[in-house]
Amino acid sequence: MTFADLPEVHRIERASFSVPWPDEAYRSELMANRLASYLVVRADGVDGIIAYGGIWLMVDEAHITTFAVDPAWRRQGVGETLLVALLDLALARHAQEATLEVRLSNLPARRLYEKYGFRPVGLRPRYYSDNGEDALIMTTEPLTGVAMRRRIADLRAALAAAPPPTGPAETPDGRRDDGTVGGARDGTVGSPEEPPRPAARRP
Repeated sequence: MTFADLPEVHRIERASFSVPWPDEAYRSELMANRLASYLVVRADGVDGIIAYGGIWLMVDEAHITTFAVDPAWRRQGVGETLLVALLDLALARHAQEATLEVRLSNLPARRLYEKYGFRPVGLRPRYYSDNGEDALIMTTEPLTGVAMRRRIADLRAALAAAPPPTGPAETPDGRRDDGTVGGARDGTVGSPEEPPRPAARRP
């Protein structure tokens, strides 16, 4: 992510979350936060970005701070591909595990994260400022462990073998889900809600 990406990041942020980060938050992250790393996703032949996500590396833990897919590109594997890239980034920065928060009620998103090796480890009471809902803290198995490496390799291979995204159009029947960290309020992965943040960034 660069400063030039921020208008598109803000557009996706506002379309994805009921309580978006202030516009200046990402500029501050890029300029001043040495713990932070952010990625964006681009599609061939498309101006701008279609997804973004970021981590904070805190000691040996990669905390996924935010993650969203343009609504027009959801349910096409973009979110899963970005999640794999964030886990790769965590490994490259020598993280031993990755963690995130998700709404306790959001079962579809929780299943997605469980698919990628995240497991429940605790709660953050009243974490989400829009309705005071608790957040479930989820953490991976050790990223360098044999089981986790095999899991990610298998999921990466499945994504590579799947049809590519069809673009910003109605998703054909039978396409796979992806989603956004923080997930859905209405029972579908990828619906708008407040993105997760480390406790220090809670609004």
